Amino acid sequence: MKAIIIGAGIAGLVAARQLGLAGWNVLVLERSAAPRPDGYMMDFFGPGIEASERIGLYPYLAQAAHRVQAAQYVDRRGKPTASLDYSKFSDLAGGKVLTLLRPDMEAAAREALKEVDASRLDLRYGVDIDRLEVRGQQVHVGIKGQSQPEVGDLLVGADGIHSAVRARFFGPETEVLRPLGMRAAAFIVRDPELNRQYKNRFVLTDTVDRTAGIYGLRSDEVASFLVYRHEHGAPLGSARDRLRSIFAGCGAQVDRLLMQCPEDPYDDAVAQVVMDSWHAGPVVLIGDAAAAVSLLAGQGGAMAVCAAAALGDAVGGVTDPGQLKPALARYEQAMRPKIATAQASGRRAANSFLPRNQLGLWIRRIIVNSTHLPGMDRLVARQIVKRLAK
Repeated sequence: MKAIIIGAGIAGLVAARQLGLAGWNVLVLERSAAPRPDGYMMDFFGPGIEASERIGLYPYLAQAAHRVQAAQYVDRRGKPTASLDYSKFSDLAGGKVLTLLRPDMEAAAREALKEVDASRLDLRYGVDIDRLEVRGQQVHVGIKGQSQPEVGDLLVGADGIHSAVRARFFGPETEVLRPLGMRAAAFIVRDPELNRQYKNRFVLTDTVDRTAGIYGLRSDEVASFLVYRHEHGAPLGSARDRLRSIFAGCGAQVDRLLMQCPEDPYDDAVAQVVMDSWHAGPVVLIGDAAAAVSLLAGQGGAMAVCAAAALGDAVGGVTDPGQLKPALARYEQAMRPKIATAQASGRRAANSFLPRNQLGLWIRRIIVNSTHLPGMDRLVARQIVKRLAK
């Protein structure tokens, strides 16, 4: 059996590993010329930890994790207004909460691919796909510059929230995308001074309708994460100019960061993907292509690993195309409850992440700072973990 996976993100790479270890031949096709260097920080815990431990991926992720001591909100002068101790959440989540930069998480997944017999795996970057077809029980993928299509028994769409595989076989994006009224941007810059200031801390601006997050990485680099309200479909223009305009006045350090913003940073709608079915014939969707939970849910990476593991469990033992339909149904049945919980968490987070007024900021400060009071720390932390990690 041969699987063709479109997309070399977290979901695609982990799915390739699981299918390869199960004895499938796997071809992974990625549009980007190389692994993407930019991305945002994410907390990885709950279902993602359980799945990664079960399939043997956890050691790779743990080695790539960053050490975060606290998350802090600051005013425009850089003065802390509220702070949260990460160790409390780690304790309540069984002592296993990993903070991972998205590119590092993908690098860990690529490293884990080395467990697969090299003769069974083909990972290609810089691929331009011009045709996707199903002929009988097989899938045909046409590649520009290649005379013959790639043929496989299973096509896995792991190509993100704007999935081309989904658009081709399941309908237009407008029918499944659920925007949450905001956008998120992320980029990494080399700045030793900012790195020293923000080492081991995730610092966010305490601002209305916009939040800029900064984290110092292991080297002399700084990762940024910017979220702001934006009506879906409204004109965009230059991403760099838009970010500089929206986040002006958030503080000198944010201004310094945005002066180094690349011309074309990651900048996309915060949205969910909601579908009635994730498979059709020999085509299946995983990760954000199937069921994006939104960046604010904090579980996108976890759900990607869970989905890849579930797909491997369901179809790994398939030896005949006729066995695929019930196997894909089992995959979907296993993932539906997890996705429903994560998407509900994402919608709640969208409503509270960006306060609309000063009262909202004040309420958030009280809630976050209450974690430092005896007894309240565990109560608040337990509620947040319960909502995000079910």
